[in-house]
Amino acid sequence: MLGWLRNLAAPVPQAAVGHLGWLRGALGAALAIALAAGLTAMLLGVSALPLPLPLLVAPLGASAVLVFCVPASPLAQPWPVIGGDLVSAAVGLAVGHAVGVPWLAASIALGIAIALMSLLRCLHPPGGACALLYALGAAGAEHWQWAWIGSIAANVAALAATGWLYNNMTGHPWPHVPVRVPPPLAPAYTRDDIETVLADWNEVLDVDIDDLDAFCQALLRKGRGG
Repeated sequence: MLGWLRNLAAPVPQAAVGHLGWLRGALGAALAIALAAGLTAMLLGVSALPLPLPLLVAPLGASAVLVFCVPASPLAQPWPVIGGDLVSAAVGLAVGHAVGVPWLAASIALGIAIALMSLLRCLHPPGGACALLYALGAAGAEHWQWAWIGSIAANVAALAATGWLYNNMTGHPWPHVPVRVPPPLAPAYTRDDIETVLADWNEVLDVDIDDLDAFCQALLRKGRGG
């Protein structure tokens, strides 16, 4: 029981809070959302009220947290962000129109979206929110049409462009470039050993294997005074 509670209260990753990382991420995300709204309004020609399409789609906020707070995460790379959100939104619309029952459409759309994101190697948690949102919108009273894809597409384009520029300007290359692993001091382990352990654990860790390898090498060097 105590172990479960300790896991529940696990700290936020150091990279997201140390050395004012929280401020860098907060400013970047705020900037990206503002630019996304402006770009979407421009691309969709939105000038009248009520708005024909939303300037911002809610799952974009979750995508921004990943892109600017944990830009090294495999789930926060450009292809997962772009592909995950767009594929899932399209799935949500298609299933919503086909099924017509909001709760059923949402559940089916989420399952299909997760499967497709996994197969296309663009798994992105906010994509699940996109699938739910668009399935509910398409199956609900508003009957969202395919034009609604324009909002999420413009949002994601602005987020990716801002993420690339801002992260690289603030010392966090994006797309993420794994740390170069120096020659090992001794054959303590191999990359195959890392993959074997991960397979034995049967868990998906939110870290690239190359980054994990670099961390282990740095740890070994530190322990040996290197």
